[in-house]
Amino acid sequence: MSTGKINVTTENLFPIIKKFLYSDHEIFLRELVSNAVDACTKLEHLSSIGEAKGELSELQVEIIADKEAKTLTIRDNGLGMTTDEVEKYINQVAFSGAEEFVKKYDDKEGAGIIGHFGLGFYSSFMVSDKVEIFSKSFKGGAGAHWECEGSPEFDLNEIEKETRGTDIVLHIAEDSLDFLEDGKISELLNKYCKFLPVSIKFGTKTEKPAAAEGEEAVEVVSDNIINNPSPAWTKSPSGLEDEDYKSFYRELYPMNFEDPLFHIHLNVDYPFNLTGILYFPKLKRNVELQKNKIQLYCNQVYVTDSVEGIVPDFLTLLHGVIDSPDIPLNVSRSYLQSDHNVKKISSHIGKKVADKLEELFKKDRAGYEAKWEDIKVIIEYGMITDEKFFKRSEKFALFQNVDGECATLNEYKEKIKALQTDKDGKLVVLYSSNKDAQYGYISEAKAKGYDVLLLDSPIVGHLLQKIESEGDNISFVRVDSDTVDNLIKKEGELTSILSDEEETKVKEFIESKVNKEAFTVQFEARDSDATPFIITQTEFMRRMKEMSATGGGGGMMFGEMPDSYNLVVNSNHSLVHKILNEADETTRGVLISQAYDLARLSQNLLIGEELTNFIKNSYEKMA
Repeated sequence: MSTGKINVTTENLFPIIKKFLYSDHEIFLRELVSNAVDACTKLEHLSSIGEAKGELSELQVEIIADKEAKTLTIRDNGLGMTTDEVEKYINQVAFSGAEEFVKKYDDKEGAGIIGHFGLGFYSSFMVSDKVEIFSKSFKGGAGAHWECEGSPEFDLNEIEKETRGTDIVLHIAEDSLDFLEDGKISELLNKYCKFLPVSIKFGTKTEKPAAAEGEEAVEVVSDNIINNPSPAWTKSPSGLEDEDYKSFYRELYPMNFEDPLFHIHLNVDYPFNLTGILYFPKLKRNVELQKNKIQLYCNQVYVTDSVEGIVPDFLTLLHGVIDSPDIPLNVSRSYLQSDHNVKKISSHIGKKVADKLEELFKKDRAGYEAKWEDIKVIIEYGMITDEKFFKRSEKFALFQNVDGECATLNEYKEKIKALQTDKDGKLVVLYSSNKDAQYGYISEAKAKGYDVLLLDSPIVGHLLQKIESEGDNISFVRVDSDTVDNLIKKEGELTSILSDEEETKVKEFIESKVNKEAFTVQFEARDSDATPFIITQTEFMRRMKEMSATGGGGGMMFGEMPDSYNLVVNSNHSLVHKILNEADETTRGVLISQAYDLARLSQNLLIGEELTNFIKNSYEKMA
């Protein structure tokens, strides 16, 4: 028997570990199970190179909860330790046996070891009053028993132990007894240990398989293995079918009942190690920018679902898994640390996604177009926020018109340049944000032979600003931002039948009946059969306000400004001449109000009491 002090520089180490080293107390189970898995992985490696003799049997980690004794045991049948090794690896805080092992056996087999910092074992004291270790080395000899009550004092003895491996026995503190509940343990194992590379047992499960006809079903009790030691991302893509990827998606997200659109399998070994599978989920317009869906692993140990930095920002909308031993973690493996590898990995992931999208587009354009509505928000977000992705996107980013026809931007520019180039040589792209609400404006544009895009995503304003700033002599104009003749300025203008004096007179009549704070009355010479009153909102002001509402763009200056519109009056329409020549003031007022209300109704600007009154008055006129 020997007694001594743990080799630490301060006696305040344990309070620091308990309160500050790990962000969540539940991390202790991940750390201890990871250590147990390491012990099994090391033994398997030593056996493969002939340094461990004899039968390994099935390597396994088991978690045993004893509510009566208030203990939680993490048991493995891996490498085990002698008393000297316990002295070396346990009593020297922050001495990592895993790191020493990897340095000694520096090859790909050894690189699968999880541990790194040598502090994981001490996380057990966050929930325990006392911790015991019972261990026996694979080399044979006496076993070791170590005991400590959360202070630098410990006891270490040789004991008799029949089986190889290690039991870590936690005597759970009164304020942490919830960690003895089966539900809590299952939750943590499922969160942190679901894909560890060694089988993990927690209790048993009872099943009743279907019996043959005429026979009675018999209950079968078996070990409850809570993990999948060989998840899809650890396998070669060539050995997986599409159904394998869908099955793994359901394993990751059991409450998500829709299959993903497609997947991207990451498998990189230079200049860094990176594996994983990313899935494009169905998003559409009702997208919730819920980002914590990609899970980050380090050698199959769950780290976090907050992957900002390691994944380009726009791809945090994807689902899936990323696993890399080269991602720098803080000492508690709870979050990322800044490192040049992080930028390299992020850039590589962005490129792989762009390559996959281009491949899908070229391989099956019809299938890709069918998925466009579900994926366009992610791609548009990437075009706005990632310069490299923006440049790559010209090969697969689509623009869909109001008739459902898709084209890349270069294809679309070629399609419309003959009719939609203005008198100054600028290409004008017309678009609608709502083809039903803006139907009248779209119809007028199409009557002139113009094509109209449907751009209805919530971030379209930012996207158009980006394209215009990067593009050469191109502008985007929403189809209701002006009269159809002014959307694309051409040579030659229609002449107004009204004189300047008559226009001024009619303008005074109209301004007396409209809300001058919200509407500016303008006259324009248009075809005599064009709408007499039309409401427009300038492209610049409306776009700045929309961008402000979704972040950026016009900022507070535009975001807080009230909406303003133009009431454009067709000076060549017969109704305008009737207003001019109507002698009865009441009748003239009714004509103006009716035309003004119809114009507002077409833009969904007639609401509340005014809409009710308009409907009521319209029925009265019909009676």
